[in-house]
Amino acid sequence: MKFVDEASIRVTAGDGGNGCVSFRREKYVPRGGPDGGDGGHGGSVWLEADSGLNTLADFRHTRRFAAERGHDGQGRQMTGRSGEDITVPVPVGTLVKDRETGEVIGDLTAHGKRLCVAEGGRGGLGNVHFKSATNRTPRRSIPGTDAERRDLSLELQLLADVGLLGLPNAGKSTFLRAVSAARPRVADYPFTTLHPGLGVVRIGSGSSFTVADIPGLIEGAARGAGLGTRFLRHLARTRLLLHLVDIAGLYEDRDLAADIRTVTEELAAYGHELTRRDRWLVINKADLFPEEERPAVVASLRESLAWQGPLYLISAETGWGTDALCQAVMQHLQGEDESH
Repeated sequence: MKFVDEASIRVTAGDGGNGCVSFRREKYVPRGGPDGGDGGHGGSVWLEADSGLNTLADFRHTRRFAAERGHDGQGRQMTGRSGEDITVPVPVGTLVKDRETGEVIGDLTAHGKRLCVAEGGRGGLGNVHFKSATNRTPRRSIPGTDAERRDLSLELQLLADVGLLGLPNAGKSTFLRAVSAARPRVADYPFTTLHPGLGVVRIGSGSSFTVADIPGLIEGAARGAGLGTRFLRHLARTRLLLHLVDIAGLYEDRDLAADIRTVTEELAAYGHELTRRDRWLVINKADLFPEEERPAVVASLRESLAWQGPLYLISAETGWGTDALCQAVMQHLQGEDESH
């Protein structure tokens, strides 16, 4: 399956136009001298972040982008017209790499931000530049320089305040539906989330944060198992991770501590300092317990899991506990903003 958060393209800037060898030819001007004009500069290829785009899907069909070549110089010292630049819109959050070297060329993290990925060639010089006292009829010109040509790798990394992670069917998509207007597909089978989703959670008037939902992790995800690293990258920009755990696993004789360790180990294997990111444990499906028993369930889980950080019990299906969790997330993010 081809995912729309990755794309490979080839960009070709325009070569510079050639300089012209020409001599002035007019009646009654027998020794007009050289008048060859310069070539025009080639056009460059730019990428520009556009907040109206949210996938790289268009690049599955159009993979080659070329700017216009500079026009050649002409007689009468006429400079050739420069080639037109070409601007290719990409989603905000697109990371641009050189496919051959792996070098990161740029990171388009804001609407309107532009990045030159292939520079046009310079226009050549006409023979008028080589006229001298000892060379009245120079027949020399300089051709335009070659332009840059590059194979690029585009990677879309969602820009979100909060990232949701957990094993398949932990309830991440259901949680996103409960707290935002996002409508990811929800069903009872692994890897329901085939594309990363983004939702906006609004807290009161004028306060909000964004949440990214990625497909469920399995053991070996950091090495590419399941949907692998294609979506782990979306957590790299987040400020807080909410680790959802399905408490129904207790009734299936699953070890919740082992489930948590699986995800923790995958974050460590992937790197990018994800293990240093603030991570809260969110135990889902509280509706399996009577409401009066839930505080005791939280205390028992904290002890049995040996979890030192924040721990919340919620029901994504009914919405119970989600308001308190979102309020706490908003306060945490605002506190971070104030400390910086």
